[in-house]
Amino acid sequence: MKPPGTKSIILALSFLLVILFLASISMGRVFIHVTDLFTLAANFFSGSQTNQDVLPKELVFWWIRFPRCVMAMLVGSGLAISGAVYQALFRNPLVSPDILGVSSGCTFGAALGLILPFDSFYLVHVLSFGFGLLAVSMSVLLSRAIGLKAVLILVLAGMVVLSFFNALLMMLKYFSDPYEQLPSIIFWVMGSLSRVTWENVLIMAPFTLGGILVFIGLSFRLNILSLGDIQARSLGMNPSVFRRLLIVASSFMVAISVATCGQIAWIGLIIPHMARAIVGPEHERMIPVTALLGAIFLLAADTIARTISTAEIPVGIITALTGAPIFGYLMIKNRGSGWL
Repeated sequence: MKPPGTKSIILALSFLLVILFLASISMGRVFIHVTDLFTLAANFFSGSQTNQDVLPKELVFWWIRFPRCVMAMLVGSGLAISGAVYQALFRNPLVSPDILGVSSGCTFGAALGLILPFDSFYLVHVLSFGFGLLAVSMSVLLSRAIGLKAVLILVLAGMVVLSFFNALLMMLKYFSDPYEQLPSIIFWVMGSLSRVTWENVLIMAPFTLGGILVFIGLSFRLNILSLGDIQARSLGMNPSVFRRLLIVASSFMVAISVATCGQIAWIGLIIPHMARAIVGPEHERMIPVTALLGAIFLLAADTIARTISTAEIPVGIITALTGAPIFGYLMIKNRGSGWL
């Protein structure tokens, strides 16, 4: 039997994502039946008066569930694609988006915003995003100061920056108020979509969707970069320029995701491997599949996080509990294949 083509796989994953979205937006403490979803949508677009019985469901649907589910898809896609780009750039399947310290920088910035006396949620986002980009800039500048152009030097510089910001984060935890500030920092580190608003979605959507289009457009160059610098130069390509461009773009997507939802681990590591197993290593096919798988994975994890118990579980715990076994299975399945 002929294996399904990439278009068929993308259509199947898109259909699965739509079904999961409808299920996720229905599930929770306030259950919204599928028929109610269409009623709420029809009332909204027609501008008709809402029944008093439907009003609580309407508020939950439009102002809590809908933006949260959309954000889960955006963040999942962004983190997964960033992981695929990093793995191609560094030619290492064990690389994840936090290799250059962007996640640790974002987390430190958020923790700093949480303990400052201004108590502004927007300040937390701004500091998290700013320190994430600062961490990437420090990694790149440190590797350039060393003077060697090897990709390994950039990875080692990223490890230095990551350790530096992790140390700063531990220092903030040590000096923070253990009754008010420390729990907020710990909850942020575990990742959550509970405070997502439409404003966050409108900020996140252009960057994530634009990044997906950019990476799809540069997917052929990603294929060349994954072959190594010597092969890239022989094909008339400047690997340093495109590597910096792709690092900045992918790090930007990671920074804005972590600044909005906190650290959500494993997506950028395991989803690209799952996409490769389905459609192969060519990035023209892999990038769209990676985006869809990332959206499906995080949407499913967030649905479990808010429905599995009466108290919501941070989604980072769910992704870690599910991501680690999946990655172990992929390691066993691909033993001897040369990808490790």
